[in-house]
Amino acid sequence: MSTISFFEDIQALNVMAFHDAALARDDFTSSPRQFSEGVWAWIEANHFNNTSLWAEEDLARRTTVSGDEIAQNKRHIDGFNQARNDATERVDEEILVRMKPVSEFQNSGARLNSETAGAMIDRMSIMSLKIKAMRAQTLRTDVDAAHIEKCTEKLNTLLEQRTDLGACLNGLLAEMQAGHAYYKIYRQFKMYNDKTLNPELVKEQARWFEEGEFDWLS
Repeated sequence: MSTISFFEDIQALNVMAFHDAALARDDFTSSPRQFSEGVWAWIEANHFNNTSLWAEEDLARRTTVSGDEIAQNKRHIDGFNQARNDATERVDEEILVRMKPVSEFQNSGARLNSETAGAMIDRMSIMSLKIKAMRAQTLRTDVDAAHIEKCTEKLNTLLEQRTDLGACLNGLLAEMQAGHAYYKIYRQFKMYNDKTLNPELVKEQARWFEEGEFDWLS
């Protein structure tokens, strides 16, 4: 695929259509992935993890189950959140590999964008989940008209916000192709998942060391 075709393929309307179509499927998180490689595989992975994360967040707010179940939900949330972040970075890598080196952008005086294209696509994924949830509220038959009206207003705001975000994504991609803007990948990480950075995990490791248990080192 040429560079021009690549950037046309990941325009905002295509990304939004994919997000919405995936959420319209009841088996999205349980069926085989649609893409096996390339940028769309990582866009799909990001959306899969956001969708799974959304479901776990709902489960974690239950009040009639055991603390053990909630703790398990929280661990799942951590895992999906890390995987979501990793997929976002892979989207950015797939885009940057088709551009000139960052140093050339810098030397030409191009503008550094604070948000990456992958981060925008990640936000669009989350927006699609919010839109689906809010649209469901507008279709309820067990609530009064005031609730429907309030949720309809919120739905319209969410749709406007996603449209604006999509325009920003398209604008950034166009500026990058023209050599006028670029972004960097900073290799983000979740400190709470790192055994060497989370202070509570560091304490656990020190205790295990004192007790002669060294499995955490492997």
